[in-house]
This record gives sequence, structure tokens and C-alpha cells, in this order.
Amino acid sequence: MHLDTAQITAIGSRSTNEDALACTVEDEIVCFVMADGTGGHVGGELAAQLATNAIIEKFLQEASFSAHALRSYLDWAILKVAQGRQAHANQRQMSTTIAALLIDQSNRCALLAHMGDTRIYQFRQGRIKTVTKDHSQAQMMVDAGFADYGQIRRHPKRNVLFAAIGAEGGFVPEVTTEAIELQDGDAFLLCTDGFWEWVYEHEMEYCLAASRTSNEWLSKMNAIAEKNINTSKAISRDNFSAFAICLHDKPVGK
Repeated sequence: MHLDTAQITAIGSRSTNEDALACTVEDEIVCFVMADGTGGHVGGELAAQLATNAIIEKFLQEASFSAHALRSYLDWAILKVAQGRQAHANQRQMSTTIAALLIDQSNRCALLAHMGDTRIYQFRQGRIKTVTKDHSQAQMMVDAGFADYGQIRRHPKRNVLFAAIGAEGGFVPEVTTEAIELQDGDAFLLCTDGFWEWVYEHEMEYCLAASRTSNEWLSKMNAIAEKNINTSKAISRDNFSAFAICLHDKPVGK
């Protein structure tokens, strides 16, 4: 199975970029990681970088495709961020969301994990098949029936998380227990809230249908995000990052 991938990360209107993303491959297994840090001046940036570096480091040391392995990569990230909090007295409040995706190209399957509100969308036949559920107060209110999912992007509690690396509070990362079987034409989108907040699900699907490559898909989505921001007259945009991943039986263009 061939992967056509594209990525973007940008500072938005903030003073620093507290998002981090990384990708590597070992033995036909591809590891994608994305994080969105929080916790004061440079603290979020440090937490996000520590977490992504830790997962890539552990993956390259012990590359394996299993739920157990994926959880061990995130456990390593939790340890590294905890060590960072202890080593930097002024960054004791730093934490980060995390989203990780493993794709086994040879066996055509995937595993995913997340913590916080950095999302992983899976698309099949051009439509969203699954999406990770945010670990946020807004999502909790949706689940309890006190808010509508369609309004989650503008909910006043949308940025309040109850689970993140560095602030686990008894919560552990969610990891898929069974591999997702992949098909020709499947796609994944990993993105921080600064991205998905401004691109609605039907717009993601529309852009995917209108694109031949992952780069086109990502570019079209980001253009829509910019348009939606301008229409809303928002005064600022958060850091935003995304991986667009399209899967094919044959290389793109062949």
C-alpha cells in the first residue's frame, strides 16, 4: 500500500508555535505523531516537542505494529514530559495533546491513539468513517446531552481539556485495541484544534473529493479555513497543524 502524504504547521497569529509534528518509517511501518502544547510561555512548545520526539525515538528503537507497542510509545512520551516538568522549574504546568497513527503498509492496517483534542479522522469512499473523541469539557457536555456537537467549535469550554500528556489526572491515552483494515482510497487527517476548528466535516469531505493528491486536499482545506476565519471576523488564529494521508494500491499518477 502506497502513502501520499502532505503536512502543514503554522504559527497563526500567536507569538510562538506550540504545535509539533513528526513522521518516520521503519520496516514498512509508518509512524505519524502530532501534538499541541499548553502551559505558559514556551512551556507548551517544549511539552509538544518532548512528546513527539519521545514517540519517534521509542518507535525507531522498537518498531512494532501492535496496540501494546503503540501504548508503550505514548508511555515513553508521558515519562519524558514528566521529566521535563521536573527539570524546568518554571514549566511545571506544561502539558500537551497527542495524536499518533501507525500504518502497516505490508499488511494494510492501522492503529491510532490520542489524548486531548488533537483529532484523527478516517475517511472511506470520500466520507468520514470515524473520528477520535475530544477529551474536553465541551465534548463531555455533548456526551451528557447539554450541548450539540454541531456547536462544539464555538463552545465556551472548547479549549478546556480534562486529559493531556503532563496533566493526566488519572486518565490514560486512548489506543485502538484492534487494527483497522485499510482499503484503496482510504485517507486520514491528523489535525490540531487550530485546524479543525475552522474546517467543518462536510468541507473536509468536499475537498477530498475535489483533490487528486494529499497536497491538493490539504491546500484546499486550509484555504477554506482562511475563508471561514475571514467570514467570522475572528481577531486571531491559533497555531494550526495537519497531516493529510491518502492511501492507494498504486503510486499516485500511475
